[in-house]
This record gives sequence, C-alpha cells and structure tokens, in this order.
Amino acid sequence: QVHLVESGGGLVQAGGSLRLSCAVSGRTVSSRAMGWFRQVPGKEREFVATISWSGGSTYYADSVKGRFTISRDNAKNTVYLQMSSLKPEDTAVYYCAAALQGNLIAGTKPSEYPYWGQGTQVTVSS
Repeated sequence: QVHLVESGGGLVQAGGSLRLSCAVSGRTVSSRAMGWFRQVPGKEREFVATISWSGGSTYYADSVKGRFTISRDNAKNTVYLQMSSLKPEDTAVYYCAAALQGNLIAGTKPSEYPYWGQGTQVTVSS
C-alpha cells in the first residue's frame, strides 16, 4: 500500500508563493509517476501537474503553466509543487496522487492515479 501525506498549504496573499510537499511511504516513489490535483467544493477534481518517474518529463494544466513547478526527490520519497504568482482562483484543496508502480508516465485523469493523499488547503486572498 502507498500512503501519501501532503503539507505546506495555508493562507497567502495574491502574488505570493507556497511550496507543497507530498511525503510517500509504504512503497517507493521512484518507479511511478506522480501528480497534483486540486478541488473546490461543488466541482470536479482538477488536474494541476504531473511528473514522470525520473523527473525528466513534466506536464501542466494551462491554468498554472509558468507559475507552478512540480519536482521530485526520489531519495527522499517526496514530491513537491512550487506555486508562485498565486491567484485567488488557485484557492482549493490540493491533492497529491501516485500512479501504479511501473507506470512511469501518467496523464491528466484522476483515474490514472489509484493512490491519493488527504489533501491540503490552499487559500489565496485578493
């Protein structure tokens, strides 16, 4: 079983930055793709970013491209989401997600990620 724990969320003013972390335990993170999603009440979970097993390939939602950066440290079993130039519309619960072991690259659909963290709240004030 894979256990994911997000941290780093909080309240920030528009234009500010936050770095989210996702600590993975139970199984290694190194042989699977990882992703970040977000969700606001009443809406479907939205893709934010994904990173391949080695970190060599990343992909972002258009809404965050150029402002957010996904990265990973396989030695620390941790995935990060650096968020800059935050906007009020970035306010959401942010979830870390893990693909199955051996799925080295994953896409934008939540169904591609069977393992999820509990989420961390990010609130951006205007």
